[in-house]
Amino acid sequence: MRWAFTMLKAVGPIRRIPRISNFLTACAISNFHNTKIVAFGSTCRVDNPPEDDPTLTTLLKAGTEAITLFGKSWTLHVTDVLRATLEENLQIIEDSCAWLKENGREVIYDAEHFFDGYKADPEYALETLLAAQAGGAEVLVLCDTNGGTMPYQIQEIISAIQPRLDVPLGIHTHNDAGMAVANSIVALEMGATHVQGTINGYGERCGNANLCSVIPNIEFKLGKTAIGAENLKRLMELSRFVSEIANVYHDHRQPYVGESAFAHKAGVHVDAMLKQPATYEHCDAEAVGNQRRFLLSEQSGGGAVAAKLHHLIPGLDKRHPTVQKLLQKIKQLEHEGYVFEAAEASFEILARQILGSIRRPFKLINYRTINRKSVAGSEVEAIVKIEIDGQIYHTVGEGDGPVNALDSALRLALESVYPTLKDVRLEDYKVRVLSSADGTAAKVRVLVESSDRQRVWNTVGVSENIIEASWMALVDSLTYKLLLDDIIVVG
Repeated sequence: MRWAFTMLKAVGPIRRIPRISNFLTACAISNFHNTKIVAFGSTCRVDNPPEDDPTLTTLLKAGTEAITLFGKSWTLHVTDVLRATLEENLQIIEDSCAWLKENGREVIYDAEHFFDGYKADPEYALETLLAAQAGGAEVLVLCDTNGGTMPYQIQEIISAIQPRLDVPLGIHTHNDAGMAVANSIVALEMGATHVQGTINGYGERCGNANLCSVIPNIEFKLGKTAIGAENLKRLMELSRFVSEIANVYHDHRQPYVGESAFAHKAGVHVDAMLKQPATYEHCDAEAVGNQRRFLLSEQSGGGAVAAKLHHLIPGLDKRHPTVQKLLQKIKQLEHEGYVFEAAEASFEILARQILGSIRRPFKLINYRTINRKSVAGSEVEAIVKIEIDGQIYHTVGEGDGPVNALDSALRLALESVYPTLKDVRLEDYKVRVLSSADGTAAKVRVLVESSDRQRVWNTVGVSENIIEASWMALVDSLTYKLLLDDIIVVG
C-alpha cells in the first residue's frame, strides 16, 4: 500500500533550499529523493473555460509533476461564496481536473469543507467527488476544513461514500475541535492512503493534523510502514528544525517529539521506569529520535537522582551517600526557588561540583551594569572582570538591556580563551517572580534556554536581584557548553 503525505519535508538530509527568488526554480535544481513538490490552487471560475483561467494556467506554469486542486463541496459555499448554481460547480470541478490531466499532470482533488457539506446535503457532496473522479482526479481528499467533525462522523461518512468511488481517498483535517490527528488516523483505518498535514501541526487557526503524531501513530499503532524505522529516528530532529525555521518556540508537550513526551518526575514513576520502561511509556523514545528524561524536584527520590547520575557513575545505588547529599541539596535549593526539572544543565553542573568532576571556567572578580537615560534614548553597558588561569580579563559590553549587555561583556572575555562559546545562542529567557507579596524585594527565578544548533539545554538562577539571577543562569549556560565539549571536565 502506498502512503502519501503532503506538506512533509524531505526525509533525506535536513537542509535549507538554496536562496533563490523563485521557489519552484530552487526546487527544480534540488535533488529530492523522498519529496514531490505539488502546486496548489482552485478550480476555474464559472465564467472562465479552463484554458483561459488565470489560476489553472499559472498552476501549469509551475512545472510540477502533480497539482492539488480544491473545489467546493458544501452547497452553502457554492451559492453564497461562489455565487454559482450547484450544476455549474459540478461542471467546473470536472472540467478543471480534466484540463490538467490533458496537460499531463497528476491531479489530487481536495474536496474543501467536504464533511460539513455532507452533513448539509449528502448526495450533493458525493456528486462533487464523482465530478472530480470523472475529470480524472487520481486521489480524492476529504477535507474537514472547519475542523469540527468528530471521529465517529469521519467513520460513518467514509463508510457511506466508499462503495460509490473508484479512486483512492485522502484526508485533510484541521484541529479546531482538537481532533485533527484522531480524524486522520480514523480515515487511514477506513482505507485512506493519502494524508495532508504539517510538521508540528502549524496551520490556520488551531492548526492542521500534526504529521509528527500521525506518522509514528501509523508505524506504532496501525502497524503499517509510513517512512520506515530509520527515518523515524530523525523525526524529533525534523520537528525542531521546522520550529527553528518558523521562528516558533518548540512545543515541549508535543506527543512523540516534545521534550516532555518521555519525561518522568514522580518518585513512584521513576522507580517503576528503572525496573521496566513499559510501565509508563507507550513506545521507545529513541525510535522517534527523542530520549527519556528523569525530572528532579522536591518530589524526587534517590532513584531519580541515581538515574540522572548514571552517565557519570554507572550503576550508582540510590542509597549511596553522594546521591543522598545531592538529593538534600536539591531539596534545599528548590525551597529557595530553584526548579531543576526545567534546568537539567544546572543540575548536572551542581552534581559534578559535588562529585568534584568539574572545574569552573573562570573566577568572577566583579561585574556591574550601567543604565543611562537621556532625551536621545537609553544606553546600557556592562563591565565584567574575571580571572582565567591566573590572567585577568576586563571587558565592556553593550546591549538592549542589562542582561544582554552582561552576556556580551562576559562572552568578550571568555570567547578569546574558549572559541567554542561562539556557537552558543540564547533561545529563550524567562523571569518569574516567586514571592509577589514582597513587592520589589521579591525573589525572581530566571530560566535560560540555550543551543549550539545541535543541542539544547536549560539553566536557572534565583536571587532577589534579577541581574544576579540572570548572571547565574548565563554562567551555567556557557559552562555547560564547555562541559558538552569536554573542555572543563576534571575526571
